[in-house]
Amino acid sequence: MPETSSTAAAALMPSVTAAQAAVEQELVDTVVASFDNTEDPRLKDLMQSLTRHLHNFIREVRLTEEEWNAGIAFLTAAGHITDENRQEFILLSDVLGASMQTIAVNNQTHKTATEATVFGPFFVNDAPGIPVGGDIAGDAAGQPCWVEGTVTDTEGKPVPGARIEVWEADEDGFYDVQYTDNRVAGRAHLFADQDGKYAFWGLTPTPYPIPHDGPVGRLLEATHRSPVRASHLHFMVTAKGLRTLVTHIFVEGDPQIDIGDSVFGVKESLIKRFEPQAAGTPAPGGRNLEGQEWARVRFDIVLAPATS
Repeated sequence: MPETSSTAAAALMPSVTAAQAAVEQELVDTVVASFDNTEDPRLKDLMQSLTRHLHNFIREVRLTEEEWNAGIAFLTAAGHITDENRQEFILLSDVLGASMQTIAVNNQTHKTATEATVFGPFFVNDAPGIPVGGDIAGDAAGQPCWVEGTVTDTEGKPVPGARIEVWEADEDGFYDVQYTDNRVAGRAHLFADQDGKYAFWGLTPTPYPIPHDGPVGRLLEATHRSPVRASHLHFMVTAKGLRTLVTHIFVEGDPQIDIGDSVFGVKESLIKRFEPQAAGTPAPGGRNLEGQEWARVRFDIVLAPATS
């Protein structure tokens, strides 16, 4: 005789009788069926699948009412701390690896296309524009860094006019939006030139913790996980007919890469050498760095077709 859904569930939960499993499965079936009249087929599929997985989680771990209440309180706290500059639910998605899994599903590998990684919570629309060779740092503190490269498609053809959004934290580990003085620093956009080339001055990235003074931080503390992100510089690259790329580059030799990036964003192909330059080394564009040490890095960007 084939197994029924209730007996199969009981087999997965040996402490549960077949009768109890049947009661629980009946509820699952009822809730799933409640979405049967959903007109949008995609919404129907999402809600019914979510229901099955959520109920299976509750049943597998035998969730207590106290744990359920704690979960609701956690999500409520995440909502309360979220504002226009801080998105605690993105942080939660990031530290659970859900953000990276969604990115993996939606950015399938295609030939030599640059790999995507997490968006993060600190992107801001309408960042100022700079010319090729301009400076994104503004007044942000940190070691100057020259970033250059090309934007091509997977056939090696340059992508002139590709829009490149870049943003990063300062040497203290803060993005401009985390300050209260409305500063704009460490972010800008520019366009690749007719040969697909781009370049700008930024800052050499340093490790920093994600905001951990809220519920997500308390979760990480309770599970003995570090909130620190590996040193990185954010990019978002868009061009007509090509897949939008959201990615970072990471600093070769950063110890945090081996310790672990708190949002699982590091990919081997995105680790780049930031070459240190001694004080007095001539800087691109004739920039006067007044005896400062600086760094330089090359990041060639390859965009996949929009349909890949």
